[in-house]
Amino acid sequence: MSENSECEDETPAMFSVRHYRRKENGMIDSDIAWQALTSRDTRFDGVFFVGVTSTGIYCRPICPVKAPLQKNCLFFANAEAAEKAKFRPCLRCRPELAPGNAPVDNSHRVADLLVQRLEQGAIDETESLEEIAAQFDLSLRQLRRIVHKELGVSPLELRQTRRLLLAKQLLTETALPVTDIAYASGFASLRRFNDVFQRCYRMSPSQLRKTVVDEHAPPLNSTSTLELSYRPPFDWQIMLDFLRGHAVLHIEHVDDISYSRTVALGHHQGWIRVTHHQKKPVLLVEFTHSLLPVLPALLRRLRNLFDLNAQPACIDEALRQDPLLAKSVADFPGLRIPGAFDGFELTVRAILGQQITVKAATTLGGRFANAFGDKIETPFPTLSRLPPSATRIHHATLDEIASLGIISARAKCILALAEACSSGALILDACPWPQKIIAQLKALPGIGDWTAQYVAMRALRWPDAFPAGDIVIRNNLGGMTAKQAEQRSAVWRPWRSYAVMHIWRSLGKNGIRK
Repeated sequence: MSENSECEDETPAMFSVRHYRRKENGMIDSDIAWQALTSRDTRFDGVFFVGVTSTGIYCRPICPVKAPLQKNCLFFANAEAAEKAKFRPCLRCRPELAPGNAPVDNSHRVADLLVQRLEQGAIDETESLEEIAAQFDLSLRQLRRIVHKELGVSPLELRQTRRLLLAKQLLTETALPVTDIAYASGFASLRRFNDVFQRCYRMSPSQLRKTVVDEHAPPLNSTSTLELSYRPPFDWQIMLDFLRGHAVLHIEHVDDISYSRTVALGHHQGWIRVTHHQKKPVLLVEFTHSLLPVLPALLRRLRNLFDLNAQPACIDEALRQDPLLAKSVADFPGLRIPGAFDGFELTVRAILGQQITVKAATTLGGRFANAFGDKIETPFPTLSRLPPSATRIHHATLDEIASLGIISARAKCILALAEACSSGALILDACPWPQKIIAQLKALPGIGDWTAQYVAMRALRWPDAFPAGDIVIRNNLGGMTAKQAEQRSAVWRPWRSYAVMHIWRSLGKNGIRK
C-alpha cells in the first residue's frame, strides 16, 4: 500500500475515504453518504455532514433526530462547506463537536495544517497567508487552490467558520460571558461577533444561550469544561498508561482516570485536566480561564496529544490484514498514537531517554523541568513548573545542563535543538512534509534515526513514521536487521506508526518505549 493509498471498510453500509469523491464545492457522493447516514455508524462522525434543505440546518451523521428524506439532503465533506451553502448547525447533534478528518495525503495535510494555523491565531492578514504558504513551499495561489479543493471554501471563510463553531460550543457548554466568548473565539470586537453570528446563524448569541444554558446557573468558577469528541473505539486506559510512563515530573501528572499538566502558550499560563466521559465518546477538558485567549490553540494541541482525529476503522482494517498484527488489532481496537502537547518538550524528553531506563529518563526530565521551568501555582501538588521553553534553554550553558546529571553529549544535543527551535529554523509541529523535519533532526548532534522517527510519530503526527532500528520491533520481526525491518514494514503503509504502537504494546507495560 502506498503512502497516498486510501483504506476501505468492507461493511456494506460503510462510507469510507475510498468510497466518496470530494468535489470543488465540498459536497460528496450522495448515494453512499445516504447509506452511512441511515446506518448512524459513529465511525462516520466527522467524515461528512448532511444539510437538510427543508429546514436549512446541517447535522452530523449520528444526529438523534429522525432521518430526513433523501431528496432533501445535501452532503458536505466539512462544516465550512455546509455553512458556505447557508446551512446553520443543528442544536441537537452540534456539528462543532464532530471529530476532524485524518489527513490521508499531502493536499489534505496542507488544508488540515492551515486549520491549525488559523486556530492558533497565526493568520489574520493576506501577508500572513503568504508566509504560511512559503512554509509549505507553495505560492499563495497554490495554497488557496488546495484549501478550496479540500474544504470548498477560501482561507478567510474557513477562519470565520472555525471561530463561529468554537463560539457556539462555548455558548452551549459554559457560562462564560458573551464578551469573553467573542474574544476567545478570535473576534476583534463584541459588535463584530454579534453581527457575524446573527448573519450566519440567524439568531443572536444570547438567543442561542437561552436555549441551552440555565440563566440562573451558579457564579463562574476559575475554570470551565469543554468536550472533545472522537471516533470510537478508544482505549483510554492504554493512553493513560503510555502517558504515565512518559510524564515529565512537575509538568505532567497521570492518575487512574485523568491526565493533567501545566500550560504556557505565548504569555498565557494555566493548567488543564482531561478525563474520559463515561457514556459518550468524548474527552472532558477542564481548563483555567487564564487560557481563554489561546483556547483554539489549546484545544488543537489536545486533539493532537490524544490522537482524536484518527479514523480507527480505516487503520485497523488495513493492519489486521497482516497476520503478525491481527491479534493485537483484535485485542486493542482503535489503538491511538499518544502525541505531543509541545514538540520541543517531547524531543528533549526523548533525548534524555536515550540509552537509559524509562525511570531514569523520568528522573532527569523532572530535574530539567525544576531547573529551567518557571514556577506556577496550581491546585495539584504534583504540578508546580511550566515547561521550559526553547528560548530559555538556548540561553543556558552547557555546565548548567550537565550539572543535572545529563552527560555532555546529550547536553550539547539539547542546546543545539533549543537554538534551532528558538530561531524558527526547526518547527516541531505537524507538517505536510515530515521527511524534511526528520532530516533536520538527524543533522543535529546526538539525534539518530530512532529519535527522529519517534518525534515524527508523536510531535509531527506522521502516521507513516517507522523507527526501523528499534530493537523491540526487530526482535518481534524475528531478529531482522534495520534494513530488513524497513522492507517488511511496507505492507503497513501509510499506517506504520500505528503498527509500531501495536508491536510495542504486545510486550505489555514493559514494552512501552522511551
